[in-house]
Amino acid sequence: MPHPFHLSIPVSDLERARAFYVDLLGCSVGRGTDRRFDLDFFGHHIVAHLAPRDADQSSSPIGTDDDPSPVRHFGVILPQEQWDAMAERVTAAAVDFVVKPRVLHKGREAEQSIMLIRDGCGNVVEFKSMPAERIFATQ
Repeated sequence: MPHPFHLSIPVSDLERARAFYVDLLGCSVGRGTDRRFDLDFFGHHIVAHLAPRDADQSSSPIGTDDDPSPVRHFGVILPQEQWDAMAERVTAAAVDFVVKPRVLHKGREAEQSIMLIRDGCGNVVEFKSMPAERIFATQ
């Protein structure tokens, strides 16, 4: 990965956030204090900050085919095998899906596997899989 991305996110509860990102998703923890901690989010630097008021996930919905999802979300694009394994893992854990695991735009150039889940701390996390050459395609 040439340039890891950095993102700071507000969370309503640090222990709940740690359980979601570390125990469920398998991220590792870096530095931290009693108000924040760093995560290795699939090679990217995410910082979870305790900020309950900012963690409110009220956000305008955008359409994902027939499933509306909040504008404010973040995620990662995984190889299909890893996406499949993550879909099995989070489904078994009975997470709160915003968009259940599915294929969008089936049979078209923009075809992709997608799911969006709530972290329980005010954020929505997206997992998708698509061929690397299609990520920044214009059609």
